[in-house]
Amino acid sequence: MPSPSTPATAKPLSAPQKALIKLGLKRDIDLALHLPLRYEDETRIVKLRDVREGDTAQIEATVTACEVTLRPRRQLLVTVDDGSDTCVMRFFSFYPSHQKALAVGNRIRARGEVRGGFMGLTMMHPSFKPAGGHLAEALTPVYSTVAGLAQAYLRRAVVNGLNHADLSETLPPGIAWPDPRGAWSLRDALQFLHHPTPDVSLAALEDRSHPAWVRLKCEELLAQQLSQLTAKRERDLLRAPALKPRTQGLHGQLLAALPFALTQAQQRVGREIAQDLARQVPMHRLLQGDVGAGKTVVAALAAMVAIDAGWQCALMAPTEILATQHFAKLVGWLQPLGVKVAWLIGSQKKKERAAMLALVESGEAALVVGTHAVIQEHVKFKNLGLAVIDEQHRFGVAQRLALRGKMQAPGMEPHMLMMTATPIPRTLAMSYYADLDVSVIDELPPGRTPIVTRVVSDHRRAEVVSRIGAQLQEGRQVYWVCPLIEESEALDLTNATQTHAELSQALSGVLVGLLHSRMPVAEKKAVMDLFTSGQMGVLVSTTVIEVGVDVPNASLMVIEHAERFGLSQLHQLRGRVGRGAAASACVLLYGTPEGGRLSETARERLRAMVETNDGFEIARRDLEIRGPGEFLGARQSGAPLLRFADLETDAQLLDWARALAPLMLDRHPQLAERHIGRWLGGKSEYLKA
Repeated sequence: MPSPSTPATAKPLSAPQKALIKLGLKRDIDLALHLPLRYEDETRIVKLRDVREGDTAQIEATVTACEVTLRPRRQLLVTVDDGSDTCVMRFFSFYPSHQKALAVGNRIRARGEVRGGFMGLTMMHPSFKPAGGHLAEALTPVYSTVAGLAQAYLRRAVVNGLNHADLSETLPPGIAWPDPRGAWSLRDALQFLHHPTPDVSLAALEDRSHPAWVRLKCEELLAQQLSQLTAKRERDLLRAPALKPRTQGLHGQLLAALPFALTQAQQRVGREIAQDLARQVPMHRLLQGDVGAGKTVVAALAAMVAIDAGWQCALMAPTEILATQHFAKLVGWLQPLGVKVAWLIGSQKKKERAAMLALVESGEAALVVGTHAVIQEHVKFKNLGLAVIDEQHRFGVAQRLALRGKMQAPGMEPHMLMMTATPIPRTLAMSYYADLDVSVIDELPPGRTPIVTRVVSDHRRAEVVSRIGAQLQEGRQVYWVCPLIEESEALDLTNATQTHAELSQALSGVLVGLLHSRMPVAEKKAVMDLFTSGQMGVLVSTTVIEVGVDVPNASLMVIEHAERFGLSQLHQLRGRVGRGAAASACVLLYGTPEGGRLSETARERLRAMVETNDGFEIARRDLEIRGPGEFLGARQSGAPLLRFADLETDAQLLDWARALAPLMLDRHPQLAERHIGRWLGGKSEYLKA
């Protein structure tokens, strides 16, 4: 079978070969590692009398009737008899060739799910072929595929890949296995998983606890750890300016001027960052902390170290609202110290933009705050020494690389601090963020009141509106978050515009604002200014207020159709209240389909929100419910998530891979390089950002 990556000089690729490439199956090893989704048992023939309803069975029988009926819809009904019982095979999609192959008197072999009913045993769209021939010796693999790529072609391609791939061992001899069952050879494990013997436990195949699966998971986790550690070591060879705080410098001045004391966690994290900045190796640190833990002030103190040493700092945020919030806060802290802060966003007027660009290029602006506008080509820094990225998972690899590329000094890289308010579970940090140094602010500032969370059916909406009225009378402010801003036929959700009109009518005499992503920037800013200043009582918004909005007087958050939101997003939204001394609450309004119930996943999310305010526990549960994708964001550009290993159940294997990776790079560098190449190909490039 021709390779999917046929040279350009050869004949054009066929449709199945193009489909293989679409699946990412370009090399023999890619095909060998394309493991089955499930298996079909074609190793034995079963008598109809021995089949239980719901079983998937393979039978051999004679066709006794074959007719096309038109009621209740056009279908082909074929009755077969295997001598022990009869069965009706139904086909709603069929061709004349079907009728010919299933003519009365023909003996066939058919396989499908057997159902009961008033017509007796039935099979819906079973696979079939002429009876006779050899039975399969192993379970038949069923692979994930795409349009234009038949299972038969894919099976042949996988066998071809298995036969030609280099499956020689890349693991050092004599290593200790984390699980003795993993000590299969790679070739044996792959051969078995593609063609398991019929006596194997299907449960062990499906839950991936079979020894062959253990071997594959060990290999995959090791490749990931090796690639992460390689990226970290390559970065450690680069150079960055050594930034040390001056005695009586800006760092100490800001610390003394702050109207609050840092928590122990903030102080510890600050020391970790300061130690990194003092080295001539580029810092590559992830700062994680729960909503409201005080990451911004830690970043500001780090910026003071860079500015004190004569270098510029850039802070990039994913949205204009968040960038505006940072800018206002930082100007308030730093302007009294004589630090000039520049401001770059996409919606700026041309004249203002030109003035800001001049300040950045001359170095007069020591700190630059903005959105993606910070990394546009015409933005020139005089001497960028520290780059801070907030909500780092919202940015792609190319954007992070572009910010790093803003440093003018040849052969040098700026220090990089990435921040996230989505706490990352330990196994995820050990796996996907193993190339980073991770700092955790695991303590909230004193004075924060716990947020009471309630789950309320949409039928009690009037009660919630009444509760809003009570909060407003006490001088408090309220958020009401909606998931959509337009009517949708697919989702019967109340949109933000409609909710705004309803609340404006219900709360007479109260200024109710509306904020959504399609509004002009100036209008958004005007609405936010009214709410921040306390003139607006209720803000109806889409999730544009998810991060960065800090209004201590807001004490009630209502999230409409909360069942539609992800767990980490619900936690982020809840974090917009409870930022002052007043008792705060979050109401999760949920709707259910007509006569239906919430899905199990939605129930788990809402239950988690009620049971804990701890962002780390929320993150752990989110990982359980949805897997790692939500936490990783654009960091995964060009790189697959783990296909075989599971971070929750395979923590022991991950520990083993983490311990083996440095030893392998030090003592067996060639084996390590081959191992990374086999598993990742060129997909480890994303780690450079």
